[in-house]
Amino acid sequence: MNRENELRQLSEKQIDEIVIAQSRDDRAWEAPIAVRRDIPTTMLLPSGLATRAAFFAQLHKMPSVEEWLRNIIEERIDFEEAAFARVKQSLAAESSV
Repeated sequence: MNRENELRQLSEKQIDEIVIAQSRDDRAWEAPIAVRRDIPTTMLLPSGLATRAAFFAQLHKMPSVEEWLRNIIEERIDFEEAAFARVKQSLAAESSV
């Protein structure tokens, strides 16, 4: 019996139990992948915020405010992911004590 047939025979509850058990084991997961949209997302900004963003984009000699905002958002997400990883490690260390 191959893995696909085995999964078809499992109940939803059994699958949930397997996923929950694997969620606690980092070795059960593949490395994260980066996914990019082909179509950019549009986001409306209040005029005051857009003006401030345009000022800093020019100050940093960015080709466009969109490029500057993209860089700022990427930097912030990298920061948040690093902070989240540290908290996760800290919690794992505390729970293993």
